[in-house]
Amino acid sequence: MSLANDGFETPSLSLPPIDSGTSILLTGDDTEALQSVFSHLMAADDDERSIVLSTNNGGRAIQRNLNDVRTGAGSRASVLTCEGPAVGDDVQSVDDISDLTRLGMDFSTLVASAQQHSDRFRSGILLCSTIASEVDDTRSLYRFLNSNFLTELRRGEGIGVCALDTSADIGADMNSTIKGLQTSFSAHVEVEKTDPSQATLTVDGLDLNEETVDVSL
Repeated sequence: MSLANDGFETPSLSLPPIDSGTSILLTGDDTEALQSVFSHLMAADDDERSIVLSTNNGGRAIQRNLNDVRTGAGSRASVLTCEGPAVGDDVQSVDDISDLTRLGMDFSTLVASAQQHSDRFRSGILLCSTIASEVDDTRSLYRFLNSNFLTELRRGEGIGVCALDTSADIGADMNSTIKGLQTSFSAHVEVEKTDPSQATLTVDGLDLNEETVDVSL
């Protein structure tokens, strides 16, 4: 279990504890590997909450993925999903993914609600590339991330993970988009799938002795 003021643990990824306030841009061209690493980063410990904006999976699927990583993590997660209906109090649905003003308000409300249960939280977007493909101007995506997603990390004790599928067609140059996003995030983790159950993480911005880490999916 994490203790107050400790970093956020990700033991299954062999990463050091992640400091509160850290924002991670997670990129890769294999959706399955990207989702797996995202779940490992987002699975909340007993004294934490997870808040996930999901564009390609239903809320219950996200919660199952978190449970696979850490027992009970799914029950400590709130999901705002673009796939499937609202279910109970912990899964809400998105009416229009391109309405970033409304999306930001709904996400911020979930984060605030989660902090009523625990000061410590893990917030994530899976997949941000889907949002990028739905908006006309990627600058609106940058504004959404800076005004809502990243701002929440400065207001509380949490980390943020934004997963971007680099194989997606977002209607803009992917490399330029990643470079633009990197200026706002404190760390970048690139996921390369090496076989069906393994991946290599190339890490920049976290306290690691090595630049690359091999992980099981």
